[in-house]
Amino acid sequence: MTVSMEHKRKTSWDSKISVSTVSTRRFSRTGTPSSILSSDSDIRFTRKFGGQYRCGCCVLAAFLLFLLFSGVSIYLGYTLLISDPPGDQVFLATFRVTDGDSFTIDLADPSTEAFRIRAREYRDRLNLAFRRSNLRISFISSEILALDGVENNDLVVHFELRFDPRYQTVTVDNVINVLSKEIAPKTAKYLLNLTIDPKSLEVQENIAVLNSQVSMPTILSTISSTTIATPPLPPRICSELKLSYCKHLTYNITSYPNIFGHHSIEEVENDVIAFRELVDAECYQFAYDFICQVLQPTCLPGISDVTIKLPCRSFCKEFWLGCGNRLSDRIKSALDCSHFPEYADYGSCWAEPGCVQDLQNKALSSRICDGIIDCPDLSDENNCAYCSNGLMHCGLGKACIPSTKRCDGKIDCPNGNDEKDCLFLATSTNFVQNQPIDTPLSAKYIPEGYVLFNEKGTVGKLCVENLNVTLPLTEMNTVLQTAAASLCTLLTYNGMSSVEIRTDNEANVQYVHMEDPLASKISFVRAPCPNKQVMYVRCGELECGIQALKIKSNTKVLNKMAEPGDWPWHVALFKEDTHVCDATLVSSSWLLTTASCFQGQPKAEWTARLGTVRLSSTAPWQQERRIIGMIKSPVEGSTMVLLKLDQPTITYSDFVRPICLPSREEIIQINSSYCNTLGWTRNRDLLQRVQLKYSVMDKCENISITSINSICTEAVYSTDDCSEEELAGSPMLCLLSDKKKWALTGVSSWRIACSRNAIERPRLYDKVSSNIAWIKSIIAK
Repeated sequence: MTVSMEHKRKTSWDSKISVSTVSTRRFSRTGTPSSILSSDSDIRFTRKFGGQYRCGCCVLAAFLLFLLFSGVSIYLGYTLLISDPPGDQVFLATFRVTDGDSFTIDLADPSTEAFRIRAREYRDRLNLAFRRSNLRISFISSEILALDGVENNDLVVHFELRFDPRYQTVTVDNVINVLSKEIAPKTAKYLLNLTIDPKSLEVQENIAVLNSQVSMPTILSTISSTTIATPPLPPRICSELKLSYCKHLTYNITSYPNIFGHHSIEEVENDVIAFRELVDAECYQFAYDFICQVLQPTCLPGISDVTIKLPCRSFCKEFWLGCGNRLSDRIKSALDCSHFPEYADYGSCWAEPGCVQDLQNKALSSRICDGIIDCPDLSDENNCAYCSNGLMHCGLGKACIPSTKRCDGKIDCPNGNDEKDCLFLATSTNFVQNQPIDTPLSAKYIPEGYVLFNEKGTVGKLCVENLNVTLPLTEMNTVLQTAAASLCTLLTYNGMSSVEIRTDNEANVQYVHMEDPLASKISFVRAPCPNKQVMYVRCGELECGIQALKIKSNTKVLNKMAEPGDWPWHVALFKEDTHVCDATLVSSSWLLTTASCFQGQPKAEWTARLGTVRLSSTAPWQQERRIIGMIKSPVEGSTMVLLKLDQPTITYSDFVRPICLPSREEIIQINSSYCNTLGWTRNRDLLQRVQLKYSVMDKCENISITSINSICTEAVYSTDDCSEEELAGSPMLCLLSDKKKWALTGVSSWRIACSRNAIERPRLYDKVSSNIAWIKSIIAK
């Protein structure tokens, strides 16, 4: 096997564009309606008053008018000038009780009477401690979240503290000071008769919106996530699947405990009746499959531990839609779909059955066997004339190959994907073998790990024992550094952070050596590795703005209609499952879009969908995250906002990567660069691009309100098909001078659609360059 470590890329891009024109309808913005107070009267005063009475009436009328004016002023001032009160300050804390109390197994379940009694005792003590402290003016309440530990041993108490920031701003140090006094035996007043380990005290502030109900626009100066250390759980083990109710499952090995806390088949059988009732209720077509896959999850053995394979997150959401109102509180708490994996996660997951039938029901039969994957399990592209069962799909196009042709030195897929990433990083060969081998495309990047090879479907590790024999120490280190840096560059990372030699502790592994480590092209040959000395590499940051599938396959064409992986930073924003705006991925936790998406929006659940070019599809590399907060740009004239994603952060892949933010030098050169915007077909389902060029600001002033922060553009090819609609938040993307990376130069503030006469109108964007310092500072925090 020969792998070129030189990372060569094309220096230019060609573009194939179908001649089309996209016109836009003028978007009129009205100001906020004012409130008019009027008073009419039909009453006639026919009696004439004397002067003394008239004077008294005038005074009374003036007094009443004064009261009326004061009331209106107070009301308007309160409703218009006073913003929504800030949310509660929430602190999550934990400590360990080493004497005076101990953990028992019934305390692990919050639904038990023992937990309620013990939780109430600790809650009352904490409430007293804070209501008699210097934080009492802002203290609201405490709540015991969990009690855990090792049976008949130390008890770990996890709790939440809430404060009202309108009365007093509370810091982590303030909370620690109060709790430290209660932990110390000499100063304790309310946690008496308990010995608490002071080193176990942990307090962290949590500003994330826990219920994902984001009030837009909301300005968050800091958003943090909290992780509470918990005692190690008993080791997970694989066990034979014995539940007769789930005998239809395609596997015969499961693992305990499952997500409901069952530790044995006996516990499952004692509790299975509640789950059978859900299936019998016929609340969801695939309830039987879902229930069995969570009661008896697949066991995936690893090197040091084992994991389980659960239904996919989208499968869980569909189950909730059908059966959610029938679930008990205990089942609801365990079936939190945000904790379920996505198809691209480690070990993959079980996709909802019936994807092909669902496409047919949606009148999308044309997508079956069309060469583009629309189902997470690839069922729409299997059993096709070009792809029979047991073959690996090339990822794009109508082509499949046997897995033995993967990395065999010959290009078998039309796009060359079968020969990509033949050297890569992973934590173990077991990790790779547990991944689905449906396509050669990377659904998850791994920035550090052992150097692994893939040759004709066989996976192994790179052994470096021969370097000790053939090279002096200094030259060996140079070879390791050079090889690691070349590999990281090949994997589109920004250089190498470190490289080291480790002893492999994995069994039944095949190895290769570098045949001539000093050659410009390194060849690898199979060889034994008696001492199991292997190479471990850490790469730097992932390169931004790279279209990985085009770089690695040397593809030069940018199609009008987007293919998977063409624009991996593009994000579709959904409000209550309705696509309303777009955004751009700028880091693993942050999106950039416009504030106009959220104007006048009440509290709602917002989600971001990444890695998709067909909104009605569920490709295996698609990811969804909740939006938990928003920060407005402080730049004058800018409408940009940064959106914070929930945890875990985005999984980078061939289909989901961040865009570049241009530096000052690149901003100067970008005027002559190749630029595009991205929109959706008129039915808002297919992603496509429109090539742009800069235009004079006078043209945009005729259709919208411009500012010093605006960029005016127009389409390069102005035709009359008018099939593309650009949503608010869509990006203006320009190719940098290196002809390899794309940078985000603008964000649209308003929806741009077709005009009645199908004439292309200028497009107005909010300039990114003036916001770069702000964007980078928020991401860095």
